[in-house]
Amino acid sequence: MGPRSRERRAGAVKSTNDSSALSKSSLAARGYVQDAFTVLLVPGAARRAPLIHRGYYVRARAVRHCVRAFLERTCVPPNALRSQILSLGAGSDSLYFRLKTAGRLARAAVWEVDFPDVARRKAERISETPELCALTGPFEKGEPASALCFESSDYRILGLDLRQLERLDEALAAAGLDVVSPTLLLAEAVLTYLEPDSAAALIAWAAQRFPNAIFVIYEQMKPQDAFGQFMLQHFRQLNSPLHGLDHFPDVEAQRRRFLQAGWTACSAVDMNEFYRRFLPAEERRRMENLEPFDEFEEWHLKCAHYFILAAARGDTLSQPVMFPPSEAFPRIDPVSPSGVFPASVVTSDSPGPNLKRYGHASVLLNPHIILSAGGFGEQEGRHCRVSKLHLLSRYCDFEWKGSQICSHGTEVQWDGRLYHTMTRISDTQVLVLGGRLSPVSPALGFLQLHFCKSQDNSTEDLKVTLTKAGLKEDFTLSCWRHSATEVSYQNQKYLFVYGGRSVEEPVLSDWHFLNVDTMAWVRIPVEGEAPEARHSHSACSWQGGALIAGGLGASEELLNSVLFLRPISCGFLWESIDIQPPITPRYSHTAHVLNGKLLLVGGVWIHSSSVPGVTVINLTTGLSSEYQIDTTYVPRPLMLHNHTSILLAEEQQLLLLGGGGNCFSFGTYFNPHPVTLDLSSLSAGQ
Repeated sequence: MGPRSRERRAGAVKSTNDSSALSKSSLAARGYVQDAFTVLLVPGAARRAPLIHRGYYVRARAVRHCVRAFLERTCVPPNALRSQILSLGAGSDSLYFRLKTAGRLARAAVWEVDFPDVARRKAERISETPELCALTGPFEKGEPASALCFESSDYRILGLDLRQLERLDEALAAAGLDVVSPTLLLAEAVLTYLEPDSAAALIAWAAQRFPNAIFVIYEQMKPQDAFGQFMLQHFRQLNSPLHGLDHFPDVEAQRRRFLQAGWTACSAVDMNEFYRRFLPAEERRRMENLEPFDEFEEWHLKCAHYFILAAARGDTLSQPVMFPPSEAFPRIDPVSPSGVFPASVVTSDSPGPNLKRYGHASVLLNPHIILSAGGFGEQEGRHCRVSKLHLLSRYCDFEWKGSQICSHGTEVQWDGRLYHTMTRISDTQVLVLGGRLSPVSPALGFLQLHFCKSQDNSTEDLKVTLTKAGLKEDFTLSCWRHSATEVSYQNQKYLFVYGGRSVEEPVLSDWHFLNVDTMAWVRIPVEGEAPEARHSHSACSWQGGALIAGGLGASEELLNSVLFLRPISCGFLWESIDIQPPITPRYSHTAHVLNGKLLLVGGVWIHSSSVPGVTVINLTTGLSSEYQIDTTYVPRPLMLHNHTSILLAEEQQLLLLGGGGNCFSFGTYFNPHPVTLDLSSLSAGQ
């Protein structure tokens, strides 16, 4: 890489510091963390989205956990040496000021290193801000040619390039860093921006130079899956590509990396595990209630692609390890795959408008027409809540064509809802229940879509009329992320509406029965132990009842239970199905029954490092097996959450429609094409 290219990359990395600082200011302003200093170091305001807040919150808490653990181990008698914190690539971080205010630097000091212009700018800002100077005490600013930009009794800022280790070593020694003293090296999202050789040299240098130290890093990982590929693409577009992830794709590879470089102990966890294990339940509840939030899939996926690692040298710091293994967050990796379902893009000679959306609903009107409606997606060149309906029409055995139509109605228009359900009432009628317009605004009322067929049965001039159904003041179903399943009782069909969440309740446990002929709620007895509350679960009809699987429960806990609402003479009975081996907890998946087997398709899970494929459960024996999805012939990453799926039983095919989400700060991703899964190997294995 030439000098100009390196300069451009360095400039791009520096810009991430400014963006990060504004995110941290927004984080503090909304009450996630206590930090009155970032806004003083980087003036300006930017209101970040709740998803960004959560991402920066868990990062801040993970780093705080490591810093406090280090200080508690080292800043106590009889340790006569002053503890040291060396923050590499510190940028505009306010760590020193937070520690000083909390009284944690009585026996410790902080050194910071970053690019010279970043370090000088920070030193200048501190010297101009009385509130910050009051905490540093008397200080000196370095000469323009000096690496030392700022110096007080317990705080030094140096402007250096981390790739120039000899100069780094000399400058730190000149600035008073004692290699014998217990030292915490901290690098938040730093090593991944260095070329692999430079990062390896820095890790080895630190191991050789500091005999009594902890090296903490916070980095990205898991580059191979769909979210990881989109993450890599985002940083490439910013001209700050992530390095080394192909060599160190997960926490185990990162642990080996440090141990092989000379560190004597090392532990690491992804951010999902850190959040569930190392934050008290009360603190998690506080954070989860700070803002309306409904992007659980992206939150868990973001946390699955970042980790916190602590490597140690020296007897006092090596044991116990920072993140010891625990059964409190068990790894539930699926069994070895029983097979593979090939995936391919649905083909068409004349492809119509795309189905780029998520949070929508889809229904099979007849064997030749699939309707999708609602959700968030692309429409007329912009990202928005989608108002147009999408039809996927089959015009020969394996060819499908997409088209968009608008609903017609003098009084009612599609209201832009998402996370609703749609149920086919007849060839020409679809019922829409629930959904939301925003996390604080439910979509009230039932909607009915009426289809008027053309004379030649084509979809070219198919007309759709939208009307309101049910009672005008019916607030029974002001929820979303629920399920609606057709069940039978006394030879009458009902919709069993279960679970979900609402503005008032983060997760619901209630259920309702809807008579679709009268559009009225009815009471039907249900016996047995009621299942725990959940949303974003799957539900499908079976033997006159409903199969419920997975979901997100109270305290945002992922569930792995499979339940059957079984018809009995006097109503229904809740039964729990014993699955062996137990399935990995998941949510935001879809489900179908094919030949006595329950298929759980995609979804999000956090207890396994693998990517969800299709879990197949034999409903007679309770035995589960896993099938991978082969995406070799799918040109773009396939994100199987917030999607819908349609089973074509006779063809032994499953159509996957839409899916994706708002991927943290990386942008919004939509699966660009409908995809078909070939399930024929499932029948062949019977």
